[in-house]
Amino acid sequence: MKNLKVIISGGGTGGHIFPAIAIANAIESQVKAVEFLFVGAEDRMEMDKVPAAGYKIVGLWISGLQRKIDSRNLAFPFKLIHSIWRSKKIIKQFNPDLVIGTGGYASAPVIYVAAKRGIPSLIQEQNSYPGITNKILAKYVQKICVAYDKMERFFPSEKLILTGNPIRKDILGFDIQNKNAQNYFEINKNKQTVLVVGGSLGALTINKAIAENINRIESIGINLIWQTGASFYDKAQQYLADIDVKGVNAYAFIKEMDLAYASADIIISRAGAIAISELCCVGKPLILVPSPNVSENHQFKNAQSLVNKNAAILVEDANANRKLVDTLEDLIKNKDLKRSLSSNIKKIAVVDAAERIAKIALDLVK
Repeated sequence: MKNLKVIISGGGTGGHIFPAIAIANAIESQVKAVEFLFVGAEDRMEMDKVPAAGYKIVGLWISGLQRKIDSRNLAFPFKLIHSIWRSKKIIKQFNPDLVIGTGGYASAPVIYVAAKRGIPSLIQEQNSYPGITNKILAKYVQKICVAYDKMERFFPSEKLILTGNPIRKDILGFDIQNKNAQNYFEINKNKQTVLVVGGSLGALTINKAIAENINRIESIGINLIWQTGASFYDKAQQYLADIDVKGVNAYAFIKEMDLAYASADIIISRAGAIAISELCCVGKPLILVPSPNVSENHQFKNAQSLVNKNAAILVEDANANRKLVDTLEDLIKNKDLKRSLSSNIKKIAVVDAAERIAKIALDLVK
């Protein structure tokens, strides 16, 4: 029997890359003989993250269309034409049995070309408000896996399947890592631990709120695991230079998120769809600071959906510098609130979305 050949395309941020890897892992667990090829944007983080997960990736010369008048848009038509030409070449050479897209502009050319050629195709939409790429691809693919109800506003209802968002395998096993986590992050076991994570690329507002209140955070007496993103890392180190306290550390990027989640007593995060899905499975008390720089304010809607279920606390981005540390300090002191937030968020978790999506995709091939 020949290997099943699968192209998976998506990227730009961790919110598109990590679901793609999770789906690949799930397909591997269901099919013995399978070969994958990932397709991403040649200058984005998927070009590092996918090989680190053990998969081959090729890059397209492609970028998103800027929403405002911008000189970078002048190159967009040329990049799109080149990427479609390159996608045709990739598909001819690899000859896939199945193509899967997880969003981001890099997925558009390859999924479009494959679907037009009659290759079984599926897209996965993480957000309650879909990106432009998946809106365009919806008419060409056979199935659309989504994580939220009422997505027929955006997609053909006959193609929709509610699956939830895929979660990385290591995240699902985070809870057995507590002792390793404490050693890894040099944590003082007698203090509560706060994990601050603004997404794979960092979050400037959250970073500033933490940095400018770092002396106060230190005086509260906590461990701090602070993922800053590469662009803020050096500044964060400057703020921490005067605070020589064990367990208060900044990291440009945390690869071992299972250890970070295991360490945390409280988590501060952006409200991207994949982050929300992972945090529901982690089940720790949660403060969300939604990014305002997203289409249709969907991070705020993601966060509000948890707040409505008493499963998280929301601090608006514009108020983060004034309110985030106040909110954190209040939560640290409130055992009952921490307990109820943790209990309520666990009820929302979907742990088998990747397996569901893999099965739907494989059924297209059969």
